[in-house]
This record gives sequence, C-alpha cells and structure tokens, in this order.
Amino acid sequence: MNGIAAIPGRTRTIDTSRQPVVKSRNGCERLVTDVMKMPAPRDPELLAKAARLYHLDDRSQDDVAAILGTTRSNVSRMLRQARDLGIVEIRIVAPAQRDHELERALLSRYRLADARVLEVSSETEVLGGVGRLAARWLDETLRDGQVVALSWGHSLQAMVRAVDLVRRDVEVVQLVGGLSALDSAVTGQELVRELSERIGARHRYLHAPALFGSAEALTLLLREQAIAGALDAAKRADMAMVGIGAAGIGSSGALLDALALSPAERAGFDAAGAVGDVCGRFYDLSGQEVRSVVNQRVLAVTLDDLRAIPMVAGIAAGPEKALGILGALRGGIIDVLICDQQAASSVLRLDGGP
Repeated sequence: MNGIAAIPGRTRTIDTSRQPVVKSRNGCERLVTDVMKMPAPRDPELLAKAARLYHLDDRSQDDVAAILGTTRSNVSRMLRQARDLGIVEIRIVAPAQRDHELERALLSRYRLADARVLEVSSETEVLGGVGRLAARWLDETLRDGQVVALSWGHSLQAMVRAVDLVRRDVEVVQLVGGLSALDSAVTGQELVRELSERIGARHRYLHAPALFGSAEALTLLLREQAIAGALDAAKRADMAMVGIGAAGIGSSGALLDALALSPAERAGFDAAGAVGDVCGRFYDLSGQEVRSVVNQRVLAVTLDDLRAIPMVAGIAAGPEKALGILGALRGGIIDVLICDQQAASSVLRLDGGP
C-alpha cells in the first residue's frame, strides 16, 4: 500500500513523495525526518549582537535566546557561526611568569612590602608583561572604599590596558597634572579616565598642566582652591601606582625637553646628579630630591607626599631604568616594585649584588 498507512478501524493517506526514504536491513521502507539540515546563513549583525550579549555582557545562552526571541540551541549555533565567520576572535593570553628568586633577592635587600619580577624569554613583550603583572597586583590589593592615585607614562599605560577587574567602589585620582606636551595617551588625566571606566570607579581630575614656564606661574595656580583640593585628594590616597623614569631617557627625557630649559638651567640640572623621576620629581641615587629649576616648574605631589601614602607601587620595564629604580628603592619612595628580570638584575648588580 504505497502511501497508505492502515490502522484498525480507520485509514489515512500519507504523502511520502517529499519525505526521505531509508532502506532498512530487512528491506522495509521507513519514513525519517531530516532534522540535521544545516541552517541558512544568518545576518552578521544578528550574530554580532548575540556574540556581544554572550561574550561582553556575560549573559547566559538562555538569556541571549530570550532577548533575541529564539532557542538556546539556535544561540549556540549562532555563537559558533560568529567564530567561523571571524566576527568573534578568541585570544588566549598566558599568565605572566614570575622570577621568584629575583623577587626574594629584592625583598631581602630593600624595605619592600612586595616585589613582582617578570620572567623574560625571547618571545616576551616586556612592557606588556610588566603591565599585566602590575594589573594583577592591583587586582589583588585594591579594596572597595579606597582611593588609588596614578602618575603617568608608558608603564602605567601598559598596566591600565591590562586591567580586567570586577567593578570596584573606589575613586581614582591624579598625582601629576596633564602633560599636554607629551603623548596624550600616557598622561595622568587619560589614564585616570581609562582605569575608572574599566573598573566602574569614580574619578577626579587635576585640571591643570603639569609643566609651567616659571616657578611664579605655578605658585599662582596653586592658590586656586580646585587645584589645591585635587592635589590634597592625591596626597590622601590609600595607594598609588607610579611609573619610574630614568633621567634623560624616554618619557623623562621628553619632559625635560618640553620644559625648554636654558643652557644654563640644563647644565645645572645635569650637574645635580639626577638618576630618575617619579611624577616628574627628579631624585639622585640616594633617592633625595634634586633641587633645581625643574622641580620648581612641575605640578605634582612631592616625593615626601608619596612617602606618606601607605602603599606606593613603582612600575618599570627595561635595564635602562635600573638607576632610577635603585634611587627610588634607596630613598624609600616606593613600597612595591614591579619590573622585569633585566631591570631587577641590573639593580642588584649596581648595588653590589651578583
């Protein structure tokens, strides 16, 4: 009875012309439904929306299905298709490896609360790795209700870009004014804004430049209540993250150039023996502030202000920062050091170590 199914007491006609037919081993024909048919290509914008909800907004597949008006199984296929089409790219960043032996050597030599040293291989991107170490330390240390203060520079930028913290009820403030003459992406204002956005924090700007043409101009601005209040907020911070500069190199060199010192002023500065800076405050190898026209024209907290903050983490990458790091350590400017193997080894060698 081709096309007729007989049931006791009744009959009904079934059209099998459009149904797939499969031969069983005993030669009988049975009807099957093709449930494995591949879905038609979906709208890329819809795939992107599903991917954003799942990967960025951290919604479950059930949530995504409810929002899009579809089923969970469809959402699963959409997410797979988004990966296949390149709409979603997955990147795995291995945790930064640490050199615990160098960390112990630093802790035993200097008055440090903590030390994090990046283990470096031929494939290591050092600045990014140090930034990830610093971001991890911040995640472990920062608590709700605290105020965290930032300086400026490429090391701080690497840390901020590596931050992947859960939301924190904290405030982020500036330790130094805006360095408009330098790369805007590494200034205190930009880093404060970006970090606060990443962790859902409040922030407070220091609405003033960092560099001034004269000491008199800086003194005049410091009389402004808003400026003085912003600096006081930084001084009262519970913790600070600062980049460690090397005098005349990189961003620290650019800072000196931006001040447009006269030949006599530059000669006086060079003769003072500056080896590094933190927040634009230059110091010698013993960590004492270098008295020069430079420090009289920079809007920032002082080195003594930094020493009064309960926890200051210094971040640096590269052996060229060794003198600056050593001065900061000897002067008690920082409580935590986060750097790479070459920087740490160079510091210890400079200080009479192996």
